[in-house]
Amino acid sequence: MKEEVKKIVDAMSQRFVSHPWHGVEVGDKSPEIVNTYIEIVPSDSIKYEIDKPSGHLMVDRPQKLSNHMPCLYGFVPKTLCDTRVAEMANAKTGRTDITGDMDPLDICVLSERSFTHGNIFLEAKVIGGFRMLDGGEADDKIIAVLKGDQAYGNINDISEMPKMVIDRVRHFFLTYKDLDGGAKNVEITHVYGKEEAFEVINLSREDYDAKYGNVNENLVNELLAALK
Repeated sequence: MKEEVKKIVDAMSQRFVSHPWHGVEVGDKSPEIVNTYIEIVPSDSIKYEIDKPSGHLMVDRPQKLSNHMPCLYGFVPKTLCDTRVAEMANAKTGRTDITGDMDPLDICVLSERSFTHGNIFLEAKVIGGFRMLDGGEADDKIIAVLKGDQAYGNINDISEMPKMVIDRVRHFFLTYKDLDGGAKNVEITHVYGKEEAFEVINLSREDYDAKYGNVNENLVNELLAALK
């Protein structure tokens, strides 16, 4: 019975669009190269964000300031910033009060190409990250380059990226909440290289597995329980 139900669930997943957070794999080459769901592109004057229950891309709010996102921005599927990511942030900062923000792991993807819209997946090569704290919550921003990008594709670590490019991304996140009076609650404690970024990604995957497990397997078990 379980194998029959599993086949039905697998067939259903091929007939419908998968949930960007729960239904798409991180990728076989993770953490070096990760599948990335893009919510926002640099030309957007609206902040879009995934609606977690439905998986649809929703309008969160108009951007209040004139500066736009300086990179492609989204998240890594099947990741979560929970206890393990928070523990690492506490260890690296010498604090004990940091908690996870309970969101998928954010990622900034640098490319010399222009993108007209989000709601897409791409492969990103991880080169580093920001240890960002937002209101006392771990809100790491993984920094990556578009796989195969002509300008940035050969960069392997954040230390190789032009400083001004990284400073521009860093400045955006430190100032984008200025009109909300929230800038003082946002801090970037460290800019770290790819090895530490790999560790953050792996911890976020462990956090996801601890909370959600295998989504399809859970659905199979729920269907079996309902059929009893």
